[in-house]
Amino acid sequence: MKYLEPLTGILSSNSNINLIHRRCVINPSFNRPKPGFRGGRYADQTRVNDRIRAPKVRVIDGVSGAQIGVLPTGQALRMAKERGLDLVEISAAADPPVCKIVDYGKFKYEQEKKKKEAAKASKGGKLKELKFRVGIDPHDYLIKLAHAEDFLGDGNKVRIQLQFKGRQMAHQEIGFELAKRIRDDLSTMGNVDQDPKMAGRNINMQLTPLPERQRVRKLANFRHGKFINPEEEDNEHEHHDEAHEAPHQEAEAPSAVVEGENAA
Repeated sequence: MKYLEPLTGILSSNSNINLIHRRCVINPSFNRPKPGFRGGRYADQTRVNDRIRAPKVRVIDGVSGAQIGVLPTGQALRMAKERGLDLVEISAAADPPVCKIVDYGKFKYEQEKKKKEAAKASKGGKLKELKFRVGIDPHDYLIKLAHAEDFLGDGNKVRIQLQFKGRQMAHQEIGFELAKRIRDDLSTMGNVDQDPKMAGRNINMQLTPLPERQRVRKLANFRHGKFINPEEEDNEHEHHDEAHEAPHQEAEAPSAVVEGENAA
């Protein structure tokens, strides 16, 4: 009775409560799912076919996208089976749950593909940085601009830093004009997501690439510090991708004139 000492004053000799000492053994297989069964769901938590527990479901034809309507789950399962397809629950939170009649293998593949694309888009590539001198000469300007197009073309963000030297700080408007020129010349490749701002003796601006199908290179054939004719390049047996980029030459090339070299 030493184990009942903490209960002194609570239990009396007249108490009709019987205390029974039991030994509990945990069965290691108690929470183990049955083979081929994942708690009513597949490993990706998607309910499919007879694992759908709701009595009624809203059914969508996964091929045509047409709304079939609210059906008893059994009827929806038979309909899917007659077509040689699966009934896949796509929205368990809805009332009734929404299901699609699709090939589950293809459905799972498409879902994984979308996840990978979303993850890739969320990363947004790397952040590259290019530095321009306020008063940069026209040739160097084109070289820097071509690099920016390359970075944006690869899906990277680009930070542009415009650097003032000496008395150029007295003419900050020239730096902002250069930032506007860069923005306009790269408008077919990216959008400005951080407007030009002064930071110490620099102006910083950041661009994000346009969707891949919308990107048009203005400097597709500007390589090694000069414009290269694709036909001449083929004759010289230089293996570049200009032949694929040639259709984009319709875009107007950026102006090579950059003002402000002697603004100080």
